[in-house]
Amino acid sequence: MTPAPLVSIDDLTVQFRTDRGWTTAVEGVSFDIGEGDCLGVVGESGSGKSVTALSMLRLHARGTSRFASGVVRYAGKDLLRAPEGDLRAIRGRDIAMVFQDPMSSLNPVLTICDQISETLRLHQGMSRAAARGRAIELLDLVRIADAARRVDEYPHRLSGGMRQRVMIAIAIACRPRLLIADEPTTALDVTIQAQILELLRDLRAELGMAVMLISHDLGVIAEFAKRVIVMYAGRVVEDAPVDVLFRRPVHPYTEGLMASMPSLEGDAAKLYSIPGRIPDPDEAIAGCRFGPRCAHAEPICRAAMPELVAIEENHRVRCAPRSRPGGAG
Repeated sequence: MTPAPLVSIDDLTVQFRTDRGWTTAVEGVSFDIGEGDCLGVVGESGSGKSVTALSMLRLHARGTSRFASGVVRYAGKDLLRAPEGDLRAIRGRDIAMVFQDPMSSLNPVLTICDQISETLRLHQGMSRAAARGRAIELLDLVRIADAARRVDEYPHRLSGGMRQRVMIAIAIACRPRLLIADEPTTALDVTIQAQILELLRDLRAELGMAVMLISHDLGVIAEFAKRVIVMYAGRVVEDAPVDVLFRRPVHPYTEGLMASMPSLEGDAAKLYSIPGRIPDPDEAIAGCRFGPRCAHAEPICRAAMPELVAIEENHRVRCAPRSRPGGAG
């Protein structure tokens, strides 16, 4: 019997208020995250990756966003409709998030100790002294040298890589069942990127938690994830195990992303880029939203949005000509 997923997202549609009315940023997104899973979410900027992640914990500003449809189910609760008190108990304790920019996510006027201790005192009822001791242990765990001294530093005294490690320490303080890491290596140099990914991999193994890694970097996803979801213009266009996706991508957008990856064997002056641009959320496009950029577009692609269908076990794709028997894929 297949175990129930840890988190299940079904038909999630998220809209934001603009001067022109409500604009749909994410539409019909569905996927599951299992216990101990390692899920990668990839796509260009504006594809809906971060909106999806923030929606899971209802972290969008009130009054400017709404859920037009969907369910985010965790431990028998729909997080989109759960009372705020229930959601506060889950955030940081059961499901934690590492945000894109640690400098803007950390409070500049509070010490690292204060910021880690807040989570421990809120969710675990620790005393100030106990929380301080645990904060030092957590800084050791995320491999910050001289943790007993660094714990009293302010964020501006730390490097970008160290600030990212502090964000991870805060996120894992309560040993969450799911860690959402949103572009955790952005703006870090290559050496520090590798260290952060290695740290996340080791922590996942040690704590037994599931990780949802959001990135626009396919190299990062290939190295870390076991399963990959590709998003484009607010929709999931392909969902497959990482080895399957990199060996045989089916959706033309996924193929374009793969072709855009630099190669040591290729000509650096002839790097491939997908023609056109990702559409604005309120831009009217008939049929497949990738159609205007797709070299394989057919009349059927402009007739209606293709459904996300299974083409083999654990491999789903949203591309009508390619996913049907005898198609181009």
